[in-house]
This record gives sequence, structure tokens and C-alpha cells, in this order.
Amino acid sequence: PPPAENEQPAVTTEPLLLGCDAEDLRRLGVADALIDLALTVTAEEELDQLIAGAPRLTAEVLTGLGSGMTVDEVEREITQPASTELEPGFENDMSAALTRTAVTTVDDDIRNVLAEGDFRAWKVYLHPTQRKIVERNYSKPARVSGGPGTGKTIIALHRVARLAAALPPGHGKPILLTTYTKNLTADLRSRLTSLVDPALLSRIDIKHIDQLAQGVLTENTAPGAQRSLISDDRALDILREVLFEHDEQRWDAEFLFDEWEQIVLGQSLATRQDYFKVRRAGMGRALNRPERAAIWKLLDQFTLRLNGLGRETWAQAAERAARYEMERARKIRTRAEHKEAIGGGDLIHFDDNSSAMRYLRHRYRHIVVDEAQDLSPAHWKMLRAMVAPGPNDLFIAGDTHQRIYDRQVTLSTVGINIRGRSSKLTLSYRTTREILHQAAKIVHGTTYDDLDDGTDTLDGYHSLLHGPSPQYVACADWTDEITRLAEALKQWRAEITRPTEDGTVRDPNGAMAVCVADGDMAGRVAADLETKHGITTATLTKDGPQGGGEVHIGTMHRFKGLEYQKIAIVGVCDGILPRNALIEKYKTTDPKRYERELKKSRNQLFVAITRARDALRISWHGRPSPFLPV
Repeated sequence: PPPAENEQPAVTTEPLLLGCDAEDLRRLGVADALIDLALTVTAEEELDQLIAGAPRLTAEVLTGLGSGMTVDEVEREITQPASTELEPGFENDMSAALTRTAVTTVDDDIRNVLAEGDFRAWKVYLHPTQRKIVERNYSKPARVSGGPGTGKTIIALHRVARLAAALPPGHGKPILLTTYTKNLTADLRSRLTSLVDPALLSRIDIKHIDQLAQGVLTENTAPGAQRSLISDDRALDILREVLFEHDEQRWDAEFLFDEWEQIVLGQSLATRQDYFKVRRAGMGRALNRPERAAIWKLLDQFTLRLNGLGRETWAQAAERAARYEMERARKIRTRAEHKEAIGGGDLIHFDDNSSAMRYLRHRYRHIVVDEAQDLSPAHWKMLRAMVAPGPNDLFIAGDTHQRIYDRQVTLSTVGINIRGRSSKLTLSYRTTREILHQAAKIVHGTTYDDLDDGTDTLDGYHSLLHGPSPQYVACADWTDEITRLAEALKQWRAEITRPTEDGTVRDPNGAMAVCVADGDMAGRVAADLETKHGITTATLTKDGPQGGGEVHIGTMHRFKGLEYQKIAIVGVCDGILPRNALIEKYKTTDPKRYERELKKSRNQLFVAITRARDALRISWHGRPSPFLPV
């Protein structure tokens, strides 16, 4: 493959924006004060710095030109839509960014792929303006961010395919594609199969993050000494037992468990002194030294109890795996440094010259991460240790607006530096403007991090697609809600299977989905649709869709990263989103945690809404969720 780019501006006098002049930039809406500077930029890193402080329209225009769009394309897709008159009251609202592109047609490339009607082909379609990110060589870790529908996962998939095509001959698996959930891993594997031939696919490891951690632990644990994994709910029960035995009244189990996962495990604290000194940013209430001492004692008893039972949580397993992998990387680094120190000679006198040590290597050459926003610090430490620092080592795709697990990470604190190698996508081409407009209302006014000590917004975010407005349906009761859902699904099926001009009948399987808040509700919906309305279903599980039915049904967590033509979200009722019975107690005892729980619920709904490309239907019975803009 071609050599990786250096982060320093390229030594060239050729401007980056070759195809335009000052008059073009002025016509496109670039701020006058920045026109001359923009025309002298010779490297993408310089353009990124210029965009960082630019007005919104200027940033959008320069981003488009920098990504390879022509002046005409930028004018058609960014400048003209931005000049559209905004609805009253939206001038200063985040949602204004979504109404700026009031386009009624899509660009030629998207129109062509949509006209084919093959949703499976659509699920791997890469917009031409994003090819540059796929093909670019980075000398260190890089990240692509952006709101839903901007193609982050598609870029990640095509980048894996590109890296695989550039591999030298061999039989190993030097490329890792990983994500947070098992069912999303299955979806990524399915999509990648249509991009990569079987020979290259066999050289790509596709695993979810906890599967990776378990592999490391199995490799480093003696037979018979493995610990059994338990759910967080079971671990909470054990913690409650410990608190009861110690007659502990000051701290509730949920608070202590959160402290243990986020602070003790999250920052790999080994001693009480470490805990006394650690920063607890974002954890709500402050703790003085005596309080920390009392908490450490309780958590130590809890950990001892788990060890005695031979049990551990997934978070514990990830933290242990990270320590093992970091030690492996340290050994590799030490051996390499020693060899370099003696001029590259034989290491026969090295302290550990065993055959295992001689052949010790980093597990991967390239790692690509999708849905990065939900990984924990331990996950990141493990991934960093699994790949040697170097060209194209880590490529990260994520959107913190879609974080549905309570894990906030600053990548620089876990050894991953992405400064100068970040791309933010603002052009959504995978869901309509109307759907995005409603999604923006769900998270409006909420602050999000950018995985790198900054904040992220949806400013400048706009769509090329235009479609029907989402439907909001108030129902009398559960029976009424399911009956009306069934009617909508049958209508959608008729629309999808309507013969095209050439007589082709499209397959509806996997094009429609029903999203719910929890597993019990998913089971009820599936049973009612199957037995009362004759609609076949497939349940989204951790292993992917189970069953051959045409309508996929799953929880909001299961829908992470997935994509459907038409989605119905049912049971969006007050008390379910958010779960008032579970979080109301924090309103007075821990207000910051209460706000975090509300944010997670908002994010879940935001994720569910933005899984739809063409049509969205939201229903409830009783009172609607307070998150809904109704």
C-alpha cells in the first residue's frame, strides 16, 4: 500500500481547493475573512483547523470542497438548501441545521441506487464524496464521527475491504473489525460478505468486543481456573447482600455499583490510595476522603465475594483482559527496544529468549471499530495493545449522540491520539430530512462529548433525502395499538412488494421492523402479530435475527447500528420511556445521575428513530413519553 501520510502539512505548493477561486467561495457563502486563507491551504489538517473556528455555512462548504465535491455539487447540496427560509422560531435551534436542506430530490448517485430497489445493496452503498476517507492513509489512529445516516458504518466496512485488498499474501487474520454488540457483529459480517471475496474475508477477524476479551482471558487462564460470567443484575444482588451483612445504610447498591464500574474498574484502580487520588469527573456527588475509605472497604468486600464464588462481571473481564494484553504489548516493546539497542543482532542473551517470546507479535496490523461511543476504557486499552502503533493502526467510527450505555471515555487518556486525524460527517444520505428533524427534537439542548475532551453537536447536519413526515399514533389501549400496527405493516408490505415497471417484485424480508423498549414487550408484539394478524416475525437476538419472518422485532438496544426501510416504534408511553419507577428516586438523592439516566433514555429513542430510512411510525397508549414532540 502507499505510504501513510504524516500529520505535518504536506510539503507542496499546490492548494487543496484546486477547483475553485475566490469568487466561487464568495458565491458559495464562505465568510469573506476566510476566503484568502482557504485558498492557501495545502493540507487537510490545515483545512480542519480553519473549519474548527468558522461559521456554520463556511464550515459546511469547505468540508464539502475538501472531501472532493465540485463547486456545483456544493452549491446544489449545501448552499442553496441553506438559503431556504426557516420555520419561525427555529433560527437558533439545533433543528434548524436539519431544515436547511429542504431538497425534494436526491443526487444522481443516490437516485440510481434507490431506483434499483435492492435494500441489501443499499446497506453497503458508499456515497462517492466519502471515498476519500476510505482510501486515505493515516500514520496514527484516526476517527470519523457524524450523526445518524451519515455513513460511518459504511465507511468502516469499505475501509476494512480496502485494507484487506492491500494485504500481502498470507493466511493469518491481520485485520480486526469489532463493535460493541454481538448482533451488530453478525450484521457487519453479513454486509462485509457482499464487499469482500471469500479469500480476503478469511483474513478478517470479525468479533464483538467482549468476545475478544474472553479470548484473551482463555489464553491466559489455567484450565479449571476460569471464572463464570454473570449479569450486572446478578452482581447487584450480590452487592446488596454484602451491604445487608454490613448493615450499610449510607450508600445504595446502584450508586456503589456505578462507582465500581465507572471509577474503580474504568480507571484500573488497584489500591485504596489510587482511589483516594482519582478524579471522578461526571459522577455527580463529590466524595471526601473518609467517604472514599468507607466505599473502598465495601467494594473490596464485594470483589472478594465475587472471587470466592468464582464469578465476574463483563466489566471485570474486560479490565482483566486489558491488563493481560497491555503486559503482552510491554514484552513485545521491551524485546524490540533491546534488539534495537544492540544494533539488530541476535537476542540469545535476552532475559526471556523462550520460543514463545521469540514469536510474540501484536495480534493485528489494522483494527477498525464501529459504534465506538459505547466502548469502556478497558476495551480501548485492550484494543490499543492489540495493534502495533503505526500506519492505519486504528480507525474509529462513532457518534456520541447514539451512546446508550453509561460509558464516557477520552481517547487520549487510554493511549489513543486522534488529534489532526478526525473527520466529521454532516451529510446524511441514509434517512430523510423529515425523520432527522424529529430526531433532533429528542436530543435538543443536551450536551455530548466527542470522545476527545471536546463537545459534539449536530450543527451543520443535513440530509439529501426527502420523504413523508413521521406518523405519531395515539391508541386507546395495547390491543388497539397492535391492531393498528398490523394494518400499517400490511400497507408497508404492499408498498415494498408492488411490482416495478419491469415486473420485478421486491422481497420485504428484513426491510420492515418493529422496535420496543424491552424484551417482554418484544415477545408480546411478536406473539400478537403472529397469532392474531398473520404477520410473520423474526426476533432480533444477540446472534442476529432468529426466525424467517418478514418483520424484524427487537429492543432499542438491539437496533444499534442497524438499518431498515420502514420502522414502527410501539409502546412509547410515559413511564416506559423513561422508566420512571427505576430512576425517580435519583431526582432528589442524586440529581446528576437522574439527568444521566434521562439522557440514556433520550439516546435510546434517538437511536431507534434514526434506524429508519424511508418511513417512521411511533405509537403509544395512555400518555405519550415526554420525549416525544407531540
